Amino acid sequence: MWRIFTILSNITIGLLLVANSVAASEEHDVITLDTATKLAVQNNPDLAQMRARAEAMAAIPSQVSTLPDPEISLNARNLPTNTFNTGQEDMTMIGPGISQAIPFPGKLALRGEAAIFEAAAALQNVTEARSWLLGNVKHTWWRVFFLDQALLIVKNNQVLLRQFVQVARTKYEVGEGLQQDVLLAQVELSGLLDQQLILEGARRNSVAQLNALLDKEANRQVILPKKISEQLPDIISEAELYQLAESARALLASKQESINAAQARVELAKRDYYPDFKFGAFYGFRGDRPSGVDRADLLTLNMSMSIPIFLDRKQAKAVDQRNSELLQQKYALQDEWNKVRAQISQNYSDFQRAGEQVTLFKTGIIPQSRQTVASMLAGYQVNKVDFLNLVRSQITLLNHEMKYWQAFTEANQSLAQLVAAVGKEEIYE
Repeated sequence: MWRIFTILSNITIGLLLVANSVAASEEHDVITLDTATKLAVQNNPDLAQMRARAEAMAAIPSQVSTLPDPEISLNARNLPTNTFNTGQEDMTMIGPGISQAIPFPGKLALRGEAAIFEAAAALQNVTEARSWLLGNVKHTWWRVFFLDQALLIVKNNQVLLRQFVQVARTKYEVGEGLQQDVLLAQVELSGLLDQQLILEGARRNSVAQLNALLDKEANRQVILPKKISEQLPDIISEAELYQLAESARALLASKQESINAAQARVELAKRDYYPDFKFGAFYGFRGDRPSGVDRADLLTLNMSMSIPIFLDRKQAKAVDQRNSELLQQKYALQDEWNKVRAQISQNYSDFQRAGEQVTLFKTGIIPQSRQTVASMLAGYQVNKVDFLNLVRSQITLLNHEMKYWQAFTEANQSLAQLVAAVGKEEIYE
């Protein structure tokens, strides 16, 4: 009997420690949420390629708004084909020439303006990509955190169930228990071992995803902090989140820059109704005739221009095309704005729901479940509660603790996605 009492005492102590048990870890191996986000911004290749594209786009405006390169030529004019003698004919000339194409006034400025807007859109896309990268890193980090907590709970309950098995076996040996109690505890213990395998597999997958976001080896070990704050922040209202997103979300700003670029292209297409010009000059060296007569050199000037004679089939169609592209960009902005509001509403709702669940589990369900287990354990000691109910109460407590950490994780994941949807960190009251 004393042996049973000792085992039950150990179980009671274990129940008191299970809520506060944490996995030991080396401090230098710990990856905090802040560390993970900083590593992602520094190392993520997808974000790096977006930055490179933005830098490439920023180099375009000066190119397209500059005059075409002038053309330099070397000409031999009016050469007699019978002798190719440069002094035979008065009009024979050899010399350099230069020409310059000049688009109709305003075209170069509009080309540069459109490219500037496109470069600005690309830069906003970098900000957008960074925002969602941080959201994904936080979402995955919290997933690993939940799996750590779930594994800790499962392992602690394995210890308790092993003690339950020992108690049931001891009571059975002294004639105070049933063999089915021993078998029941062993079955529940096997179920926890299976759950542990599933959780460990899920953690490996989540760690691989997190390492990919951080540009690290997929099998690199990831250890999270031993303690974090369990206090969820208060956030501003849904309507205020809408207002903040309208001015802060980089995706919307990118779409607006694309609209500006499309408008500039409409104006550029309209300028194609007007001709482009080309100016040239040629200096011809004639030299002296064989008879010794001095001949003056000649200068030739020319100007040419394009004639837009196919207006209905070419320029007018180009204007129609650019107007349709402008309309497309406007619809795209409206569509993205609708999606942004849907993202905000969904994540806001998920955060509120998960936060309420956290409070419910932390202040109500889990304390009540622990009291139930303690009461069941006390009743089992004096044979007033059967073993099945004791085990069920412990498994129920395990499930509630898992649901608490699941809700806590979902709240933080929703918060991370909400920040990404708004485009700004300042969403707290």
